[in-house]
Amino acid sequence: MPWLATAFGIFLMRQFFLSLPAELEEAGAIDGCNRWQVFFRIVLPLARPALATLAIFTLLGAWNDLVWPLIAINNQSSFTLQLGIANFQGAHQTDWSLIMAGNVIATLPLILFFLFAQRQFIATMTFSGLKG
Repeated sequence: MPWLATAFGIFLMRQFFLSLPAELEEAGAIDGCNRWQVFFRIVLPLARPALATLAIFTLLGAWNDLVWPLIAINNQSSFTLQLGIANFQGAHQTDWSLIMAGNVIATLPLILFFLFAQRQFIATMTFSGLKG
């Protein structure tokens, strides 16, 4: 929950909404839509690529976070994957092959999520280059 509204997310969405032409909202109003209908039927479908990009960045930040779970979690059986990998390092000897295998396993869900959302991510990058 702490990662749902961040300064980066607010800035990213604000910039995206500022880049939308006002004529789209005016056209919706001319067609008889109220403000909420314009938002849900016109603006929100256009914002899907920006929302997907924000979801990717938010997931990456939350998934790779080490400090907040270290502060919030007291029980060793509830450690996140990153805390477990960091805790796996020994004081005198470290088995690097097992730590690297854990890093690969920790990275796989992020790679799969990116491959799933790649089309939306690329759509955001191409949409941001359009002139109004």
